[in-house]
Amino acid sequence: MDIVELILDEENEEMVGIEAVSIVSQPAIEESFVALSSDEIKLAKVDDEKRIVMGAALVPNKMIFRKRNDTMFYVYFSKETIRRASELFFQNGNQSNATLEHQMKANNLTVVESWIIEDQEKDKSALYNLDLPVGSWVISMKIEDDELWNEIKAGKKYTGFSIEGYFADKAKIQKPNLKAEMAAIEEEEAQYMLNNITAIIKKDARTKTGKKMVLESYSDYPSGVANNAKKGIDLNKKVNNKCATDVGKIRAQQLAQKKPISKETIKRMYSYLSRAAEYYDEGDNEACGTISYLLWGGKAGLRWSESKLKELGEINLASMVVDDSFAIIDDRLAYSTQEKAEEMAKNIGCDGFHVHELEDKEWFMPCEEHTQMKKPCQAGYEMIGFKMKNGRRVPNCVPIK
Repeated sequence: MDIVELILDEENEEMVGIEAVSIVSQPAIEESFVALSSDEIKLAKVDDEKRIVMGAALVPNKMIFRKRNDTMFYVYFSKETIRRASELFFQNGNQSNATLEHQMKANNLTVVESWIIEDQEKDKSALYNLDLPVGSWVISMKIEDDELWNEIKAGKKYTGFSIEGYFADKAKIQKPNLKAEMAAIEEEEAQYMLNNITAIIKKDARTKTGKKMVLESYSDYPSGVANNAKKGIDLNKKVNNKCATDVGKIRAQQLAQKKPISKETIKRMYSYLSRAAEYYDEGDNEACGTISYLLWGGKAGLRWSESKLKELGEINLASMVVDDSFAIIDDRLAYSTQEKAEEMAKNIGCDGFHVHELEDKEWFMPCEEHTQMKKPCQAGYEMIGFKMKNGRRVPNCVPIK
């Protein structure tokens, strides 16, 4: 039978979340509540019962059988969905919305406590022998109705909670036709490679003379790219290599072995990773969207390919005024004074300075020639803002993951 993860579709504001809690005889989550009295909890020195029942409203990853017409399937909720559902329940003021057996509205019932289990052994629910996993949503409900309370105490009819609300199929909401879309992106890459090779063979005279053809290639991508590809290969093996096309698998082997790749491949790498990012879920190592993204180098591959294409002049380089002292021109640092530029030139290992104009102001960049000027960070590092070092404001360079 199919297994469906239910999630909250918060874009549908009118139909989202839990509307009510129902007291039922056979809770779908198969967890019964316990009836609490003042004697049982031994806190209040009174004779009157507190008339509170405690139990699980939702249990994470619990398979719940459902049948719709002739179709049978299971549904379940993740910890994240359960936590958010519990928050929305109170935000929407539904704590007094209750029914009996999902049919009859029940008055004088109110949810007075609600929490998510963080520690299975130390949680309050464990005191009442509720063996529930971490991430479960537990509620306590106040019962003011005499007849209902007596039935619950007797334990003959009502035994647990069941929720009423609106949820959506995660697969249909978040990732429609995932496999088809991923395959289409990789198929485009394969066709591009074929067209590129065909064009070279037709146009390059060296193919007719028998001379060896050498295509410009690059292997200076950081270890993070290779490690992501290796991780993708390992994860794909665990799911019987069902993810990615042959092109994606070949690309992963190239990257994992740190083999050189061409400029055109870098372009395809950047294009693929930019568009496929929405399918990457760091917390789901079995999803094909995640595995395929890692096979192509992952986030480290996206950052490196973008940086490399800027270096090769294939992507417009960034230029902006940071503040009165600094500017970034063509992804390189420039300074407001000649003295600062000359000082930085000595640190870099070049002489002099050259001048740029940006936003009607002259900026001084180290080195006499622009091509001598290095990027703010060395290879394998990227600039994330600035930091103070020895009393100076300098680029904050961090390793590319």
